[in-house]
Amino acid sequence: MTEIVLMSDARVAAIPVTECGEPLVDVRRHGGLLVDDRQEDAAGAFAYVRAGLLERLLKAQASLPDGLRLLFVEGYRPLSLQRSYFEEHMRELRALYPDWSAGRIHAAASRYVSPPSVAPHSAGAAVDLTLADADGRELDMGTRLDADPEDSDGACYTHAANIGARARAHRETLGSALTAAGLVNYPTEWWHWSFGDRYWALVTGAPAALYGPQEGPAPEGLVSDGLDVRGGSTDA
Repeated sequence: MTEIVLMSDARVAAIPVTECGEPLVDVRRHGGLLVDDRQEDAAGAFAYVRAGLLERLLKAQASLPDGLRLLFVEGYRPLSLQRSYFEEHMRELRALYPDWSAGRIHAAASRYVSPPSVAPHSAGAAVDLTLADADGRELDMGTRLDADPEDSDGACYTHAANIGARARAHRETLGSALTAAGLVNYPTEWWHWSFGDRYWALVTGAPAALYGPQEGPAPEGLVSDGLDVRGGSTDA
């Protein structure tokens, strides 16, 4: 796919979900990834992703050039929080663009926050992450992680032209590793990558998503004790 398809696109919502029941796992318990605490919440939900996604993140990290590591920022996000983020961003856009229609506001908001019904984070299928050096220092990626299109003049778009050569090279390094591991990027956010969700299915041509949005028990209740995320296939 060469066009930018937004999360609000009807083609995303039309993808069926065949929930595989794979558990959420805490990336902090299984080691291997640097974990940033900027999105930490009381329940620790931010540090959870589906087991298959963690496998692929570890595979991607192993393929990075020497001295580079993935820096994990946020994974699972409860639906209630996703709704709050989406509604808040729509309010901000309505204040900025009072003449825009409701449909245009909804679509514009989805460049930065997914509509809750299709949100990859709420399925445990998405991760926000960046690159760090061996000492844990973040690399220059052209914008801060979580910059929005308005504040960054569009530089948050993965293939934005208004970033420096070094930042572009870092984005390419990150993207090459994650793509080879089976993840897909949301092209309005260089830091957002996913596997197994509706957006992933649309981009890859899969017949259905593997993971659907969920709300309910605390993430700790969904952990499969003894799960060895180092094993198994990482084929997409």
